[in-house]
Amino acid sequence: MRIAFTKLHGLGNDFLLLEAAAGATLPSIAQWRALADRHAGVGFDQALVLEPPRAAGTAVHYRVFNADGGEVEQSGNGARCVARYLQLHGRVASDGSVLMGSTAGNVAARVYADGRVSVDLGVPDFEPRALPFLAVAAEANYTLQVAGDVLEFGAVSIGNPHAVLRVAAVESAPVERIGRALQAHASFPRQVNVGFMEIVDAAHIRLRVYERGAGETLACGTGACAAVIVGRNLGVLGPEVEVHVPGGRLSVHWHGPGEHVWLTGPASVAFTGQAEI
Repeated sequence: MRIAFTKLHGLGNDFLLLEAAAGATLPSIAQWRALADRHAGVGFDQALVLEPPRAAGTAVHYRVFNADGGEVEQSGNGARCVARYLQLHGRVASDGSVLMGSTAGNVAARVYADGRVSVDLGVPDFEPRALPFLAVAAEANYTLQVAGDVLEFGAVSIGNPHAVLRVAAVESAPVERIGRALQAHASFPRQVNVGFMEIVDAAHIRLRVYERGAGETLACGTGACAAVIVGRNLGVLGPEVEVHVPGGRLSVHWHGPGEHVWLTGPASVAFTGQAEI
C-alpha cells in the first residue's frame, strides 16, 4: 500500500500527516513503527490521520498515533500542525480560524500570518479518573515511590494524561530514567506523559517532557500546558507563561480553574512525500 503524506513540525516535535476516507484501512501498529523509524522510515514523534468531519461545524476529524503505533487522545502541537495544514489547503476561514474534531473533543484553532498557530485545548481536568490515575481525590501535589525515589508531582488531563515534576534544573534532570519509570507505574493504568519543569519566574519556565510512546521530544504542546496549569495551581505561575522547550518557545495562556487553556507557537511544513508500507 502506498500512502501520500505531509511531514510537519512544531518546534521540532514532528508529525507525519495523511488524509484518509471514512473507514479506510490505516497502517498497522507494525507499519506505524516502521514509518516512525528515523533511519529506515520517514521518522516522526506522532502520526496524524485526517478523516471526514464527525461533528457539525468541524472541518475535519483527526486521530493521533504515537511512534510505537498506539493511538492516543490528543496532541497539542499535533493540533497546531493540523490547523496549519488546513490553512495551507484553503480549509480555514478568512480570519484563520477553524474548528477541528478529535478523540478528545472539538478543538478551536487560529492560524496567524506569521506562521504561529493557537489552539484551544479545553478546560483542564484535575480529577484522577480523567487521566486515569489511581488516587482517592484530586490534590495539587501527589507523592509516589518510583524507581527508588520518592517523587512529588502534579497531575492533570489536557485531553491526555500528564504528571509534572518540579526540578532545580532541566539540564540535569533524570528525564529518561524517571520518565520511563513513572510512565509505567501501576498508578497510571494507561500510562502518562511526564514533564520536568524548572521555574525561572512567574512568567517563564523551562521544560522537558518524556512522552508516551515516543520518549523525550523536542517540544510537547499538551506537556507545556500541563506544566503551566500545575504551576499555576500551586500558585507559582501567572496566567501568561513562556515555556522554553528544547526545540524553542511556546506560549501558554490559562486564567485558572474552569477556564480554557490556549497554546501558541509556530507550525511548519518540512516536506511532502509518498511511502510504501
